[in-house]
Amino acid sequence: MASDDQISLFDLSGTATPTPVASTPNYNPDLIPTDAKVPIVPGTYNSMEEMSQHCNRCQRCKLGQSRTHAVISRGNPQAPIMIVGEGPGQNEDETGLPFVGKAGQLLDKILESVRLTTERDVFICNVVKCRPPGNRTPEADEIAACRGYLIEQVRLVDPQIILLTGATAVRGVTGDKQGITKIRGQWTEWQGKLCMPIFHPAYLLRNPSKEKGSPKWLMWQDIQAVRARLDELLSGE
Repeated sequence: MASDDQISLFDLSGTATPTPVASTPNYNPDLIPTDAKVPIVPGTYNSMEEMSQHCNRCQRCKLGQSRTHAVISRGNPQAPIMIVGEGPGQNEDETGLPFVGKAGQLLDKILESVRLTTERDVFICNVVKCRPPGNRTPEADEIAACRGYLIEQVRLVDPQIILLTGATAVRGVTGDKQGITKIRGQWTEWQGKLCMPIFHPAYLLRNPSKEKGSPKWLMWQDIQAVRARLDELLSGE
């Protein structure tokens, strides 16, 4: 069922102003793509295009050794909704775009069912920007090496709602290790912000039933709740 929990705006206005990169002592952003020990501090990038240049030559973890393309994002960089996935698959690695395989096609249909589009309403990215070999789950060191890129994407987009698709996305962003079936559809707080964990579209492909209580039925409840909350935010309620 749709959640009745309250959700606040994803508002960065109450946070401390980040230290400008140029004034950070001994900080060399040119080392970011090669050394995981060099932090990606707030304000490093002015656009996704700048980040893409770093990500496509990034060697902060071993995933950089086997990628074809770094997969940064697709959608509206000023969207009110951000969707965070796990990591690129083969189709994504080949195209450089997230969620373009069968799971991505299903995600687009789910969004369209409540009149949400990537042209206007949604920005899509992943916890890690390079494909794990064999589409395995990203490892902890890989997620950690890529985390600064993700945090910068959140800062640049400044979404009002973040959807975390699957357990890996939840763990990678919030650190919550609970199973996705337990927490999906619930508004959850992350660094003072509120997000919603949802099923990964790939999980829905493996569970095609639409009967009441099935994953697809539950996803329909969740996406309607997201649409309703977005409408409230846009109307200023």
